[in-house]
Amino acid sequence: HVQLQAFGGGLVQAGGSLRLSCAASGRAFSSHDMAWFRQAPGKEREFVVAIRSSGGSTYYADSVKGRFTISRDNARNTVYLQMNSLKPEDTAVYYCAARIRGILSTMRFASNYDYWGQGTQVTVSS
Repeated sequence: HVQLQAFGGGLVQAGGSLRLSCAASGRAFSSHDMAWFRQAPGKEREFVVAIRSSGGSTYYADSVKGRFTISRDNARNTVYLQMNSLKPEDTAVYYCAARIRGILSTMRFASNYDYWGQGTQVTVSS
């Protein structure tokens, strides 16, 4: 089992940057695919980005390509989300998620993830 806690959300102006962290506790972090999802008020939770257990492959939603970067440090049981060039439409609660390494094509679906962090609020002002 894996327990996750997200950090780093806050208020930032459009065009600014934030770095989110997700600290994991539990067994075999390096065997888990990790992802970030986000949810804005009144909207469904949506996929943002995922990273393979090894850190070798990454998958980004079209809306964040070129602006967000996911990385992981398996030695520290931590995954990061560097968010640059933030836009007001990025405003949401961001959730860290984990699953045992699985099929690549399913990484964008929330239902495939077994463990979730509590979420951290990101607010981007105009």
